[in-house]
Amino acid sequence: MNCELFELELKENGLKVTKARRVILECLKESANPLAAESLFLAMKEKDCKSNLSTVYRTLESLEEAGLVTKLDLMEEKKMYEYSGIGHRHYLICLSCKKMIAIAHCPLHEYEKKLEKDTEFAITGHKLYLYGYCKECASLI
Repeated sequence: MNCELFELELKENGLKVTKARRVILECLKESANPLAAESLFLAMKEKDCKSNLSTVYRTLESLEEAGLVTKLDLMEEKKMYEYSGIGHRHYLICLSCKKMIAIAHCPLHEYEKKLEKDTEFAITGHKLYLYGYCKECASLI
């Protein structure tokens, strides 16, 4: 089912259907958290999809341009990617171990509406990343 969905999404967005594109979308959809390109490269190997890291980066770029993948700047040292079809998410990020926890719902929708009304500003989106320490790391401080 996912394979057919990904093929349809690729075609609808003017992209050629390739194994690498399908596998990257599949890996991102299956992951509970965003993934770095290096992690995707390793996951693709496990799924018997031969590629190189530069191809993974180019593929991610084309998927992002098509709106199928979202690039996140969660960590200063590397970019992370997630499947756009999962919907709008925010994250708690541990500064020590880099654990990421997705926030179940968006706490900003009502506030956005109020801001739009108060400022007459047409808000088109937002990102929220909360940084701190997970329970395990906080106990070590």
